[in-house]
Amino acid sequence: MSLQGKTAVITGSNSGIGLGIARELARAGANVVLNSFTGRPQDHALADTIASEFGVRASYIKADMSIGRECRDLIEAAAACDILVNNAGIQHVAPIDTFPPETWDAIIAINLNSVFHTTAAALPGMRAAGWGRVINIASAHGLTASPFKSAYVAAKHGVVGMTKAVALETAQEPITCNAVCPGYVLTPLVEAQIPDTMAEYDMDRETVIREVMLARQPSRQFATVEQLGGTVAFLCSPAAEQITGTTLSVDGGWTAM
Repeated sequence: MSLQGKTAVITGSNSGIGLGIARELARAGANVVLNSFTGRPQDHALADTIASEFGVRASYIKADMSIGRECRDLIEAAAACDILVNNAGIQHVAPIDTFPPETWDAIIAINLNSVFHTTAAALPGMRAAGWGRVINIASAHGLTASPFKSAYVAAKHGVVGMTKAVALETAQEPITCNAVCPGYVLTPLVEAQIPDTMAEYDMDRETVIREVMLARQPSRQFATVEQLGGTVAFLCSPAAEQITGTTLSVDGGWTAM
């Protein structure tokens, strides 16, 4: 499979799942645009590293995905957007009656509203180019729920619903829209939580991963960022031309239960 000549914009892609997706798309030949709200020298250096490693064009654009205008400006600044990967997201855990309202607003803005703004901005260019892929990184929590994650669950269910709506609106065009629903993925952020969880439960690393962190993931294994990237790359391939408006779970069987 080759994505040579295509440009992919991946939101929230200076680490973790987003960076893993950017690398796999670059491996397939796509030019990539990285994004975060930080704008640090190391963010630009990540793009330079990808360009050097895979022989593609890579750039970094700072944009705050909690602000609708900046979401749209990101797509405009990218100049081309054949593949849009809506990955940016944040999380907060609290009972709904004590959930901070400002945190609710931030989660809905970044996890859900940004998907609307970037997609609305990207579709005209995809139509003009005669090809496009919109891939939304939802979650197992877009298909099921957990307590104390009301904003995240609501946002990710919304992403799945929006995915279906966009797919229907573009069904007779060479544009597809799908959602990838990961379970627990081994990212630097998750890795950093393991020592504290070990101390909290007085367990060794392997036990705390299997019995605490992955208790709801039947495989008892983390998904990897490379697997997520490979799934996204597949959705951009000719084999996936008739896959639209659906969810692909990468969750070790979580949503099968």
